[in-house]
Amino acid sequence: MTSGTEIDLNADLGEGGNHDSALLALVSSANISCGAHAGSEANIRAALQTAKQHGVRVGAHPSYPDRDNMGRKVMPMSAQQLEESLLQQLTHLRNLASDLSVTIAFVKPHGALYNQAAQDLTLATQVANTIRQFDASLTLVGLAGSQLLRAGQRAGLRTCAEAFVDRAYQDNGSLVPRSSVGAIIEDTELAMQQALNIISCQRVQTHDGKVIPMAADTLCIHGDTPQALTFARALRRRLDEAGIGIRACH
Repeated sequence: MTSGTEIDLNADLGEGGNHDSALLALVSSANISCGAHAGSEANIRAALQTAKQHGVRVGAHPSYPDRDNMGRKVMPMSAQQLEESLLQQLTHLRNLASDLSVTIAFVKPHGALYNQAAQDLTLATQVANTIRQFDASLTLVGLAGSQLLRAGQRAGLRTCAEAFVDRAYQDNGSLVPRSSVGAIIEDTELAMQQALNIISCQRVQTHDGKVIPMAADTLCIHGDTPQALTFARALRRRLDEAGIGIRACH
């Protein structure tokens, strides 16, 4: 998919957030928790059912099994432990989805696992190979320009490059850590400017003011942030005004 004419709009859902139903009326893809970092089985089932009602493509959102930190801290695990956890999570979501006649189309790792695999090729390769082992037809969603996408391509998986509406970037293209001031974009206009620059100009301004290339197929809005619904509604309006279509890339 070529950025600038169409874009996929995704959100992380099934995590127990307050806006799942409303967001699913606005996005084209939903990254649904596998239960390891957040969300109850009821939350996950509800997200799957609502996604089906709206024709939203569904993906698995596996993580380090760490509900205490919402999967946002690196968790020491052996390669075997991580593989077993990922396969268990993917199987759990697939079984819930199957009960509702929903197809899982892609996988997007969550939190610390996502960010760590974006930079660590060894970990990225393990994640990609585990997904291929589970189902080679699944698309792997990862940070634009990341090692995770490279590993997915080497593993023979389809890949989808992701950028963020509500997160600030470092000069190397990675996300500003959540522990840093300014990591989360809270201003609607700033978020819209970032999204439209990524789509139309394939670039983003970093937290330090540098402009770097950023070509993405899908844009993420975090469903657990207070601004999620405001951002999603504003972005849909701005995309409609710009004549930019919304379509799942998976």
